[in-house]
Amino acid sequence: MKTQIFVMTHKKFNPPKDTVYVPLQVGSALNPDLGYMKDDTGDSISDLNPYYGELTGMYWLWKNYSDVDIIGICHYRRYFFNANGKLMTGEQYETELADADLMVSNPVFAPKPYLEYFGEAHNREDMLLAGEVIRRLYPDDYPAFEKVMQGTKYYFGNLCVMRKQLFDNYCNWLFSIFFEMEQYIDVSSYDDYHKRLFGFISEGLLLVYITANSLKVKEGHIGITAEKIETVEFKLAMGQLVKLGQFTEARQLFYDFLKIRPDIQLDLSDVSNEIPDIELILFILEREKELGIVGMYEVSHDLPDLIQHLRKTREILLNEKKQKTENNLEEQYLSDKKVTEIMRNVIMANI
Repeated sequence: MKTQIFVMTHKKFNPPKDTVYVPLQVGSALNPDLGYMKDDTGDSISDLNPYYGELTGMYWLWKNYSDVDIIGICHYRRYFFNANGKLMTGEQYETELADADLMVSNPVFAPKPYLEYFGEAHNREDMLLAGEVIRRLYPDDYPAFEKVMQGTKYYFGNLCVMRKQLFDNYCNWLFSIFFEMEQYIDVSSYDDYHKRLFGFISEGLLLVYITANSLKVKEGHIGITAEKIETVEFKLAMGQLVKLGQFTEARQLFYDFLKIRPDIQLDLSDVSNEIPDIELILFILEREKELGIVGMYEVSHDLPDLIQHLRKTREILLNEKKQKTENNLEEQYLSDKKVTEIMRNVIMANI
């Protein structure tokens, strides 16, 4: 049995040494050659990558790659890990699928119905159009669409592993829906992030397909090997503005950027969960500066140091709140670091 896991990428990275993992450059028709297998030969939609994201690689594999029994999709920074915290091997994938139809990412549960959750970051009408097309093309599957949209569970990133025949069937279903949708969607007003709507919609439709076909799934653990490059660059920009003392400018950029790239603050992008802390730090720094108070900026001008300082202060204040007693060493820290009432109040309001 031959198993191949394709690692979708749009940038150079260090591929896993295990040969079961094969890098596949997506959107290669529009970008410089990275030296990997590319999705722009044969029957291809590589030039539609700005709208489809990693799905252009899935399409290429569906149409052009047949020399495999089990096929899987990972990302250059997201992989399936085994119980020991290591990359899964080909044999482990085969074992998992011995009694299941496919392997998917560990589930994510939205805090509200999925359709509403999707609509907060994207155009809700686009997902409703997907449902309307499913109702027309695959009427038996429409109840599954309604069920998924009303529920909270979904699988992220289109990460999946399955037998090639099932993969082909799923791709045939998915792309027939999207190609029909293309006739009715106008993305001319969308920014570059939101133009990737088919990639976003497909995250919800994977569970629709699973539900409609009563497929048995194995939910695997996804390990993230690095933060999204956009998240890294965002944090670096915040750090540079903080170092220059431009707190108001940093806060403005913070909120402006999140409007166009809300994904950078997700757990799957902000691996170290620093963005919520950066938001608090920027507020505290700006407020202390406005009032001419010596405080957080005296501790350090480097954002990573300030994040650690905020977290240490939060831990101390939380201990005080729980125990309702003072710890001399902890109080000394707050005094030495000139923790102001502004910082205390902001932290306590967000515990």
